[in-house]
Amino acid sequence: MTYEIQTAAIRSYLPKLRIGDRVLLSGTIYTSRDAAHKRIFEALDSGAPLPYPLQDAIIYYAGPTPAQPGMAVGSCGPTTAGRMDSFAPRLLDLGLAAMIGKGDRSAAVVDAIRRNGAVYFAAVGGAGALIAKHITQAEVIAYEDLGCESVKKMQVDALPLIVAIDATGANLYQTGRLAYQI
Repeated sequence: MTYEIQTAAIRSYLPKLRIGDRVLLSGTIYTSRDAAHKRIFEALDSGAPLPYPLQDAIIYYAGPTPAQPGMAVGSCGPTTAGRMDSFAPRLLDLGLAAMIGKGDRSAAVVDAIRRNGAVYFAAVGGAGALIAKHITQAEVIAYEDLGCESVKKMQVDALPLIVAIDATGANLYQTGRLAYQI
């Protein structure tokens, strides 16, 4: 099934989405990778303000390259999500609605997704230039010194994604592999 989803309404869609569903996502998302996650956790631990509200937020694990003329960003492909697995359960418990990346997630992350009714979307790796065409606006909102790994608030329009882990904990990476085992 294909869904056109506005990020502001993401929570209402989460229970309906199933692995393999296609999503065209529009609205606000935030980039955060390894270095930004470390700083976000330092802020959480010290009680400092966060760069963006976690409640119902969608994190895109990406480090966009500098913008080309006429573009909001340069290439903006997904980062391997497993690198953020030590951070994801706590962020999900604090209200994060969804994550976008590439690759499988740990059992702890799948448990946190299920426990919180969240989802994990897969973006196509190697398609950073194509993904960038769906980003209409990007601004650094925190940790500018991290360069491409700074936290950015981005506006996306019909960003093509696939539900890789749904709110029930079903995992496309596991079921997909099973289909090809002999």
